[in-house]
Amino acid sequence: MDHIERFYIDEKLADIKKDGFLNYRSKELPTWCPGCGYFGITQAIAKACNALSLPNENICVVSGIGCAGRYPIFMKAYGFHTLHGRSVPIASGIKLANEDLTVFAVGGDGDMLGIGGGHLPHIARKNIDITLFLFDNMIYGLTKGQSSATTPLGQKTNSHTKGNPDSPLKPISLALAYDASFVARGFAGDLDGMQDIFMKAIRHKGFSFVHLITPCVTFDKVNTWDVMRNGYHPIHESHDVTDRIAAMRLAEDQRFFLGVFYQDEKRPSYQEYLRQIHSA
Repeated sequence: MDHIERFYIDEKLADIKKDGFLNYRSKELPTWCPGCGYFGITQAIAKACNALSLPNENICVVSGIGCAGRYPIFMKAYGFHTLHGRSVPIASGIKLANEDLTVFAVGGDGDMLGIGGGHLPHIARKNIDITLFLFDNMIYGLTKGQSSATTPLGQKTNSHTKGNPDSPLKPISLALAYDASFVARGFAGDLDGMQDIFMKAIRHKGFSFVHLITPCVTFDKVNTWDVMRNGYHPIHESHDVTDRIAAMRLAEDQRFFLGVFYQDEKRPSYQEYLRQIHSA
C-alpha cells in the first residue's frame, strides 16, 4: 500500500491538528481508486493554501470532466464543475469578475489537452492571474483506460490494444511555447516538492501552469509509482528560471525534470494591463 493511500486511511491525527491543512478539505471523502496520486495532489494543494493562509471564502476551484473533475467536491471552498475542457474559460471569467478571488483551474490530461486544448494558448497569452493544475496520469481513467493526449507512443491501452499510434503532447513544452509566465512540474509522490511549487504558483501574478505527473494505478500498469520515482529528477538549483530558452531545453531533454522551469515576474497580468489602459 502506498504511503499516500495510508495517509488517508489512518489520517495521522496529530499532524493534522498541527498543520491545520484539513481546514481546506471538505467533509466529502475522495472517491478515487486506492493508491491514486490525486490524493497526494489534493493534500499538497490544501497544505499550500494553509501555508499561505488563504481565506476559504476567497478561493474558487473550477474543474471539467474526468477523474480530476471531482476535485472541487473535496475542497472546502467555492467550486464550479463545468463541461468537458471548459474549466479554463470559466475560471478566467470568474477571476476577471472578481479580482480578489484566488482561482484554480483543475483538469486531467484528456480534459485540458484534449477537448480543452484550444484554451491553453489563449489563457497563456492573456496572462490572466489564475493557477492551472494539470493532473496528468497519461490515460483516460474515468472512462476505463483509453489513450489520452499524453499517452506514450506505442503503449497498449483499452482503445489501442496493439499500441497507441499517436505521439504524445508535451505539456511543459506547450506551456513554454505559448509563453505562459509561470511553468512548473510536480510529482504526486513528492508532497513537499508539490507544496513548494504550488505556493510559488499561487503567489505568481499572472497565469501559472503546473503540470502534475501521477500514475493511474488501475488502468496503467506501465507508468507505475516506481517507474515515476526513478524516472524524474529535480531541476538543478543553478537553472535560471527567467531564461525561457533554457527552460525549453530542459523540457525537451530526454530526462524528466521536476520544479519551476520558467517564471516571468516582470510581465503584467491581464488585470494589471487593463488597469494601465484605464488609467492612461
